[in-house]
Amino acid sequence: MDHSQAPVLDALAAFHREGQVPFTPPGHKQGRGADPRVRAVLGDAVFRSDVLAISGLDDRTSSHGVLERAQELMADAVHAEQTFFSTCGSSLSVKSAMLSVAGPGEKLLVGRDAHKSVVSGLILSGVRPIWVEPQWDASRRLAHPPSAEAFAARLDEHPDARGALVTSPTPYGTCADLAAIAAACHKRGRPLIVDEAWGAHLPFHSDLPTWAMDAGADVCVTSVHKMGAGLEQGSVFHQQGDLVDPSVLKAREDLLGTTSPSVLLYAGLDGWRRQMVEHGRDLLQHALDLAADVREQISAVPGFTVQGPDEFTGPGLAHSLDPLPIVIDIADLGTTGYRAADWLRAHHHINLHLADHRRISAQLTVADSEETVTPLLAALRDLREHIEPAPEVHVPPPDELRLELAVLPRDAFFGPAEQVSADEAAGRICAEMLTPYPPGIPVVLPGERITAPVMDYLRSGVDAGMVVPDAADSSVKTVRVFVED
Repeated sequence: MDHSQAPVLDALAAFHREGQVPFTPPGHKQGRGADPRVRAVLGDAVFRSDVLAISGLDDRTSSHGVLERAQELMADAVHAEQTFFSTCGSSLSVKSAMLSVAGPGEKLLVGRDAHKSVVSGLILSGVRPIWVEPQWDASRRLAHPPSAEAFAARLDEHPDARGALVTSPTPYGTCADLAAIAAACHKRGRPLIVDEAWGAHLPFHSDLPTWAMDAGADVCVTSVHKMGAGLEQGSVFHQQGDLVDPSVLKAREDLLGTTSPSVLLYAGLDGWRRQMVEHGRDLLQHALDLAADVREQISAVPGFTVQGPDEFTGPGLAHSLDPLPIVIDIADLGTTGYRAADWLRAHHHINLHLADHRRISAQLTVADSEETVTPLLAALRDLREHIEPAPEVHVPPPDELRLELAVLPRDAFFGPAEQVSADEAAGRICAEMLTPYPPGIPVVLPGERITAPVMDYLRSGVDAGMVVPDAADSSVKTVRVFVED
């Protein structure tokens, strides 16, 4: 296929060139009605290119097939059979994928390290999750993706499960053995969904972990706005094989998605695909070389331990690692990632990707250069000299983090509930998600029975700077719980 084309961008250019006059939404009419103060911040180009997808970018019947051609080019670029664009982020895309495999009351194997968007999909759909335990690094108190053996065992225990879902890469850059997990699923005639939101760049360089489509996954979801160069909320989901019907997948997306998609997001996805096909390997090679240099420089700073393959991969750990998220363990500094991230923003205007009880992470992409990493390195060196101790976060051992799923997530979330104090919550069934964000992996989800060690973890975490934004009470001094009969 001719990847020098960019159908969405070309159609947008034609719209401008032809001087089309809209009497349709959006009501700002290419910015003419927008407040000048808004235009001064956002720029006129944003409004000028904010047009309807139908009766705008394309005609009323979509006879030019603009979006279809753009999706076909994307599928070809990443070795998929079908590709669908989404302008509601991978949070919507992963729900669409889940609903294309399992329905209300049916079982779906899910890695327990799933993002909150997956849990939202369980709540909305009524799907019954069969949890697959991650591989826990007890010394570092960190979860890596579940093993293929764990998925195979759960499939044998639940032969009626409709399929499986795994998250890879994780926000920490750790990756599952997708080929082995796909083989385990396919041996039993079941599809594999991969939440690959952090892996948009993986198809475009051979030194990166294996891309889900190349590993044999049936559906994968990727956020081009995360590790690619798309606009926020720009997401794509890909399909191959005959275990997931692409027409069903598209119907599920139509059910959940917006009827007013952003052409700006479509254009970002389309242009990024062209850029990566034409220049992706060279751009990523530069990013990989830069990341290796940054890792080396940070490792030379006392108190900073950069996490690499030696720390994150091997037996009982992750299968492989994306080196572009630079994860730094700062436990030796006697502080938390929360306090470090806040200090770096306040004193150096550096915004980090992720922070937890002992780590911070700086995400590098093809957009980074010496110009961006130089202030990062300077800020980290300054951090070491000025950071203050933080309260200890009481992170339970892996066996105490595992909670009993007593009620389906949907039933607990929509059922009768009450707000109780943190001290009273232990032993009760949770009716909300309690999710440190980022990375957005629920510690407790609706339907799980709360324990005292987990409540101690969350309360001590909030005292140390953890953010739990989806709780009714973000201080976690009280918790919303299910009222049992």
